[in-house]
Amino acid sequence: MPTVDVFIDMGHPLLNRTVDGFLKIGAVGAARVAAEESYHCIRKGSVSSDNFEHALKKMCREGATWGTVAGVYVGMEYGIERVRGRKDWKNAMIGGALTGALLSAAKNNNRDKIVADALTGGAIATASVFVNRLI
Repeated sequence: MPTVDVFIDMGHPLLNRTVDGFLKIGAVGAARVAAEESYHCIRKGSVSSDNFEHALKKMCREGATWGTVAGVYVGMEYGIERVRGRKDWKNAMIGGALTGALLSAAKNNNRDKIVADALTGGAIATASVFVNRLI
């Protein structure tokens, strides 16, 4: 299977991983929007400059959102790994929980929502590690 790897040296492994996560997952978010908007254009049977501009703005917004979440998570997981001195599923769980809490706290101040988002982030990150090991 072909792979695309882009490496930007930021001078520190934490920054390198964070930027790498932002770029890769941000590209996935943008590609998802591109596919969705292409489908809508094909379904309508027309493409206009307004449609194109709308799609491009949406791609940038989604790419930045997905990339930010991924960058924060990757940075958190790497930081936890360095602090704990171990590389295991617990880093993903803690990194996901901290990412969920941080991003939730940036949007709202509802304590229950922040806790729920932290639990969700930890669960998704942990599940992704376990699923990745099955493949």
